[in-house]
Amino acid sequence: MKALTIWTKGDGLLSVLAPIGLAVAAGTALVIDLDPDGPSLRGAGSLAELVRSGPRRDDLQPQAAGPAVLANGGVEAEEAAPVVQALIRGWPFVVLRSPCDAGRFAPIVPVYPLLPGALFSSPDRFCVYQRTGFETDRAGDGIVLPCPRPGTIRSLLSGTLPVRSRWVRAWRSVWEHPWRS
Repeated sequence: MKALTIWTKGDGLLSVLAPIGLAVAAGTALVIDLDPDGPSLRGAGSLAELVRSGPRRDDLQPQAAGPAVLANGGVEAEEAAPVVQALIRGWPFVVLRSPCDAGRFAPIVPVYPLLPGALFSSPDRFCVYQRTGFETDRAGDGIVLPCPRPGTIRSLLSGTLPVRSRWVRAWRSVWEHPWRS
């Protein structure tokens, strides 16, 4: 899979961390924020700017190894479709952060926090489960990620790569799964 759309169930912090974790696990990848109303991802530019001015050749391929983030900037996915498709063609891996449980440009990877009892809603499909520190074994069919360590969270939120993170390594299996559109 070269591009995946990631959606998280009801967790603001996880909706920021999950796409970045998936991109870091891929190596050189671009995170494109398709959510104009969600928590903002920090990036050097924005999808809205690329829609207004058109992408340059340098935008359409990586300029350095490692992950990059393209913030939303207030544009809807429909309006940005040609730019998003061009970016998917040019980058080795692309992670699309979606505000909804639908993958318009790439297969959807739903992410659910594992919560105890009535707080947990088990989906009826294969997904990614994020451990939260609450003991529960109610995961359905899917990939279960360990809790990220505080240092990993700080690194990702500050824009630096975590040195050794089992949480990031666990995201690699998400790229290997045959997700369907």
